[in-house]
Amino acid sequence: MVILAHISDPHVGSPHFVPNMLHRVIEEINELDPAAVICSGDLTTDGYRQEYQAWLSYAERIKAPLHTIPGNHDSRNVGYLHFEELVGARNWSVDVEGIRIVGVDSSEPDLNEGMVGRSHYTWIREQFAQPADLRIFVLHHHLIPIPGTGRERSTVMDAGDLLEVLVRSGVNVVLAGHKHVPYVWRLEDMYLTSAGTCSSLRVRGHTKPCYNVLEIDHGEVTIFRKFPFGERQQMARVAIATGTQMQREDEHLVQESAQAAPASAD
Repeated sequence: MVILAHISDPHVGSPHFVPNMLHRVIEEINELDPAAVICSGDLTTDGYRQEYQAWLSYAERIKAPLHTIPGNHDSRNVGYLHFEELVGARNWSVDVEGIRIVGVDSSEPDLNEGMVGRSHYTWIREQFAQPADLRIFVLHHHLIPIPGTGRERSTVMDAGDLLEVLVRSGVNVVLAGHKHVPYVWRLEDMYLTSAGTCSSLRVRGHTKPCYNVLEIDHGEVTIFRKFPFGERQQMARVAIATGTQMQREDEHLVQESAQAAPASAD
């Protein structure tokens, strides 16, 4: 079995950032001993160099290989230059035990909205062209709206074109962050998975800080949300080869709001 950890939106430098929570997340991930850790952006709050340096003081304690893309907060104030100098390439592809993982920077400097852009589509197709047991795409922004996050304003601006590229490339799982709400959508045979914030109290409704854990075993992928200091909950389980969805749970915030909604009058 291959285990991947997916963290997102630590927001180092924010008044809502909780250092002790990030310490705990790192300890839990090190105990989990995943094959890799994926971070889908918003390491910082305003993209300042000192915020990146503070993030790195935490990140260097993660024992597993760490693969990171920037978020919209990281690109503020020309912060993408610090990302390239201190963290690494903003677009990359890696192989982890038969799993092909491709990360792309979807941020636009000083904008909350994101875009990948058609200039990257050919490169994305090429990265996924080689054989792989599982194909995972990583970006910061979500590709379709997430329940419980209010009026939709900041999906990827070229989401339709990008979704077509990913479906045609045989991508199985998409990992994203940005909205601080853990959720899983199924689109055709592709699972769009967003992570909560791993160490910020800037959360919506009853949502809690958390991160995701993916377990890949003989063609089956199970996706969990894990709460620092707390339990983990299974969000989805799917057989990749057949596209069979064996389980998917809604986010609790959405369930509670649906239960509280008044019945409409006839």
